[in-house]
Amino acid sequence: MRSGKPEAYRQGVIDGVYQAMRDALGVPQDDQFIVLTEHDAVNFRYGASYLGISRSDDLVYLQVTVFNTRTAEQKKALYARLVQLLGDRPGIRREDVFVNVLEAAKENWSLGNGVASFV
Repeated sequence: MRSGKPEAYRQGVIDGVYQAMRDALGVPQDDQFIVLTEHDAVNFRYGASYLGISRSDDLVYLQVTVFNTRTAEQKKALYARLVQLLGDRPGIRREDVFVNVLEAAKENWSLGNGVASFV
């Protein structure tokens, strides 16, 4: 996202992403590994009307990495829940929520201790 938003706004984004993942994907309690990155305007570019969607400088790019076992329905539910929650708090327009889901096999995860956490 572009830099300059207050802490409460940024926290709203983080909280909304985590809650959407809990609601739509059923991620376990405390499974929250979220990084929010801010960029100066000169380093933040977007297609203001790509695919007929009118975007603003409040655009947020969300990249979510999940197991490769997620269904298309779960992903659609995630997109819808993200738009709803981020619209409620911190007030991001639905047109400004850009989501990219990356899939990884369970053997590609180690959450610590040098152990394959899910195989």
